[in-house]
Amino acid sequence: MKMYSIVYSDMAKEQLNQIVLFIVQDSGDIDGAIRCCDRMEEAIEKLSNFPYLGSAPSDSILRLQGYRMLIIERHLAFYKVNDTEKRVYISGIFDSRMEYRFLL
Repeated sequence: MKMYSIVYSDMAKEQLNQIVLFIVQDSGDIDGAIRCCDRMEEAIEKLSNFPYLGSAPSDSILRLQGYRMLIIERHLAFYKVNDTEKRVYISGIFDSRMEYRFLL
């Protein structure tokens, strides 16, 4: 039984779609893109039982804003936990090489 529900922001949903599109355009591997997306969603789904699985980001501003960060291969999912509502809010999903701090 899930303890927390996972809620994706519109931006996070769009970023996940963009990651899939990029992989398809870059490699032509539709199945690989779908597998990558599935792995990311599976990793994020683990937060429903373990909402503090991710770590606090090294950036002090993001940390003070209550963000946590889940590393998924070469991507980072940023999220906040609301213990009162029992929800995990996925705010953004970025390539780890991006300057994500200014995009959240």
